Amino acid sequence: MRLDDFDNSIQVEDQRGGGGPSFGGPGGKIGCGSLIIAAIGALVFGINPLQTLGTLQNMQGAGGPAAPREAPQRPGSLAESCSVNAFSRESCNALASLNKTWEPLFQKAGIAFTPPKLVFYARDGQSGCGAAQSAMGPFYCPADNGIYIDTDFFTEMERQMKAGGDFARAYVMAHEYGHHVQNLVGTSDQVNEAQRRNPPIANRLSVALELQADCYAGVWAARNKDKIEPGDIEEGLTAAHQIGDDTLMASAGRTPVEASFTHGSSAQRMAWLRKGLETGDEDACDTFRVRSSGGAQ
Repeated sequence: MRLDDFDNSIQVEDQRGGGGPSFGGPGGKIGCGSLIIAAIGALVFGINPLQTLGTLQNMQGAGGPAAPREAPQRPGSLAESCSVNAFSRESCNALASLNKTWEPLFQKAGIAFTPPKLVFYARDGQSGCGAAQSAMGPFYCPADNGIYIDTDFFTEMERQMKAGGDFARAYVMAHEYGHHVQNLVGTSDQVNEAQRRNPPIANRLSVALELQADCYAGVWAARNKDKIEPGDIEEGLTAAHQIGDDTLMASAGRTPVEASFTHGSSAQRMAWLRKGLETGDEDACDTFRVRSSGGAQ
């Protein structure tokens, strides 16, 4: 995937050298979009399953969520952090592209947009959600709007999971960014509340949340078709397959049990990534309504 080089609009924190402040980044901006959030309410709360960001803004208040304080600047640090290795540069390039793709969608809907920060760490780090450990894989922390990555994970993807390629790695970044979108529009909070109220469907909701993030990753890629190269889509779909719950369980010598899935089967993850790729429409990523009606995509 031929992504443009990152610029100083992104926020990066590098804990690989013992921690440090965030570098770059303009702070929050007012965004919008006709983005439709998932129908958790239809499943649990009995509300309209298709809420636009405009509707959500009315629920939150006209001002939207408050933007975080601008991160302190330090000359050269952003470039240094993004150039530690090829995977670091790819991640920074992907973050810049994701910001440029998603911010206009929020702007169109009149919802405040706050870009996430990218946090690099090696083996052990610290997030607003607690310890960051390599064994956890890449993750998103809503408490500090951080996407956390130990870039050694990408080596493991290629060697152990047989899911290499630059687009596969970009898909991982785009998936975690999808969780940031869910956090900004309130989907994640709705899921957490629904899981608390109805524990028996907690895993079901978790799967729907993860599949929506896969779909959002596809939407990002679809809106950057001019950057896609031959073989990229296959790389992404292979990665989605290899990190499906059933495939991971089987690889670990366990019998796949759907009731214990938290991210979705390989078939589901591939299907929702493909849905985003084919439609380029975030409104098509309504994984909650599909699952509540018994669909299995």
